[in-house]
Amino acid sequence: MRKRISIVLATVGMAGVVVTGGCSIVENICGDGEYPAIAVGPEGGSACFPDGQEPAAPYVRYPEGKVPQQVDDKWDVYWRTHGVDEHGTIIDS
Repeated sequence: MRKRISIVLATVGMAGVVVTGGCSIVENICGDGEYPAIAVGPEGGSACFPDGQEPAAPYVRYPEGKVPQQVDDKWDVYWRTHGVDEHGTIIDS
């Protein structure tokens, strides 16, 4: 009987943690020591590169001030419908 009560209490406690903490999880676009870059063209797409290293073709740095930091943040959503051309000009996808 004690084992069942312990299992139920543990389950209820874990459910509380999931419900209260589940919405606060934020996923970063890149890991520590990395930055995101966007692929040239209307389809875009991104990849992460080590800090201090220039992105490899076909990737370029995002325009300054328009770099996504977390999944679903303002700029992550924006770049789903935009891209950059070979001159760094923002284009609609």
